[in-house]
Amino acid sequence: MLGNQKRRIFWNIVLLGLFISTGIAHAQADNFKKSIYQMGILKPKNSVSILKVGDKAPDFSLTSVGGLSVPLSYYLEKKNVVISFVPAAWTPVCSAQWPEYNNAKDMFDDNDAMLLGITVDNSPTLYSWTKNMCGVDNTLWFPVFSDFFPHGEVAKKYGVLRLEGFSERALFVIDKKGIIRFIDVHDINKKPPLSELRKALEDLKE
Repeated sequence: MLGNQKRRIFWNIVLLGLFISTGIAHAQADNFKKSIYQMGILKPKNSVSILKVGDKAPDFSLTSVGGLSVPLSYYLEKKNVVISFVPAAWTPVCSAQWPEYNNAKDMFDDNDAMLLGITVDNSPTLYSWTKNMCGVDNTLWFPVFSDFFPHGEVAKKYGVLRLEGFSERALFVIDKKGIIRFIDVHDINKKPPLSELRKALEDLKE
């Protein structure tokens, strides 16, 4: 009888914990949605392309939200690299795009690829945004870098700094030799299809 009581108490505690954690997750998600800034419809592209497939990827070194500072050249001969430029933190499409990549870690692992996220936002803004976008566990598996100062310097190197001062929504796939193998400067108002990025990564195996 005592054993049954203990088991009931144990499972009641477990269920209470699940109820509380689920409630917290829902509250976080609701608060995150309420904090998203609606940018409205923008000109799909507003920059001048300077790179093309087959070019050597410009090297750079930025500091991530977590304090990581590693140049692009560090990955040469080790990993394929996907650079994801997004326009701004706390905006609708960006806040859907990176969580999708976060859930697709296996796709990157299967293709021996590292994802680097870059925006022109400052580090405190990126810290708050990335911590809130991921729900209860608060983690992204890939580093997020601030291209804030000198403002948009890396976006400018890649030809994706818009006239408004933020970057295009752009993807660059770079092979282990540092050669650009895929470029998608996407309509800034839309999320790039994950299927196209998957194909670009799989093409690196050929």
